[in-house]
Amino acid sequence: MNNTYTSLVNQTFHFPQEGFDVNDDGYLQFNELDLKKIIEKYGTPLKLTYLPKIGMQINKAKKMFADAFKKHKYEGEYFYCYCTKSSHFSFVVEEALKHNIHLETSYAYDIEIINRLHQRRKINKETYIICNGYKQKSYTSRIAKLINSGFKNVIPILDNKEELQAYKRSVKQPFRLGIRVAAEEEPNFPFYTSRLGIRAKDILEFYVDEIEGYEDKFQLKMLHIFLNKGIKDDIYYWSELNKIINLYCQLKKICPELDSINIGGGFPIKHSLGFEYDYQFMINEIVSNIKKACKKAKVPMPNIYTEFGSYTVGESMAHIYSVLGQKIQNDRECWYMIDSSFITTLPDTWGIGEKFLMLPVNKWDNEYHRVVLGGITCDSHDYYDSEEHINEVFLPKLQNTDPKDVEGNKEPLYVGFFHTGAYQDQISGYGGIKHCLIPSPKHIIVEYDKNGKLEDWVYAKEQTAQSMLKILGYLR
Repeated sequence: MNNTYTSLVNQTFHFPQEGFDVNDDGYLQFNELDLKKIIEKYGTPLKLTYLPKIGMQINKAKKMFADAFKKHKYEGEYFYCYCTKSSHFSFVVEEALKHNIHLETSYAYDIEIINRLHQRRKINKETYIICNGYKQKSYTSRIAKLINSGFKNVIPILDNKEELQAYKRSVKQPFRLGIRVAAEEEPNFPFYTSRLGIRAKDILEFYVDEIEGYEDKFQLKMLHIFLNKGIKDDIYYWSELNKIINLYCQLKKICPELDSINIGGGFPIKHSLGFEYDYQFMINEIVSNIKKACKKAKVPMPNIYTEFGSYTVGESMAHIYSVLGQKIQNDRECWYMIDSSFITTLPDTWGIGEKFLMLPVNKWDNEYHRVVLGGITCDSHDYYDSEEHINEVFLPKLQNTDPKDVEGNKEPLYVGFFHTGAYQDQISGYGGIKHCLIPSPKHIIVEYDKNGKLEDWVYAKEQTAQSMLKILGYLR
């Protein structure tokens, strides 16, 4: 048949591609994992984390920066930091740390994680800890304790001028700090300037008044910038990047201790089979822009730090659901009801209209048609109806209409949402109360064992009614 789901994908995209293929039995494979076997073993709904992907992403970025440094004869160093707020789970952070990286924090409780990682010998006191965010006393005091306990490379990034006073009072030994530069927002954003960071025009004066002359107590090491829209090849990004580069060049002439620029995160991940992004080109251009500006200003090139979160962990996870049934509500809309909820498991699809890479796991040889996917909560917004580059959701029909297959395929249709590893658990509230009391699905981890063989195991079982009743006060 020409109108099978296989033919649709092959006509629309280059397929197979990295991370996705269909085996001889007609089942989708994710990073060469046998999804059918995992579904048969654990059932649905489930969350699947493929830990080796984290190291693959880290090493890919490191190589691209190394290549760019070599190409442009760049004289600084590159430091890869993981943005912990993307996923705080220990198995994620510890997997990332296996690849010689550093960490970025966002809140006071992150520092408790840092202490635990040190106790477990996953990090040492040489590891760079970049402390971001608007900081309350509970955060600044923990940062101070970390520095006082001998962590040599803790760098609090000042989000406002007053923050420095907290460290002056509580840090008992020399330390280094950074300043976050407030970025101008995109023209279509409701506000002109980011609420985070210090205005660029105020930083030189702030340095002269509050930092210069105190080199024996603290030194300015880093300028930091982050853009909400990410690292993209457009006028807005290059304008904001060049702003911080030029500010670095000005400050470097009066602040010899300043030696680093932190460009934050923002590398996109694949949310469609049609995804195209030239990572190496963007890295080359970033490195080239920094070098050119420094050469022109006759100042040393800075070290470059990145804080990749979604890029690090996003492509390591998938959510897999079963289609419970089909509902034809009118002449145009065919609903496929899944055995979970988009609101509770993939909140970005509901909250900000995020699109994830969605593919069926089975029935690739069935005819396809347009559908709307619906969750099982009673909320009218619990649905998913568009996929990037297609603008519609096409999935295999539940029964094969090929006359040779009289009985039809009785196996449920399994639908996978891929590259869901960043932020979804944090936003939905892992293990808490869910909308309509829909339980969190079981969570399966796939990793290499000590012998180098892949193994899968249950990190968390499906949430129980009893656990929710206890939180709600019905069980004491």
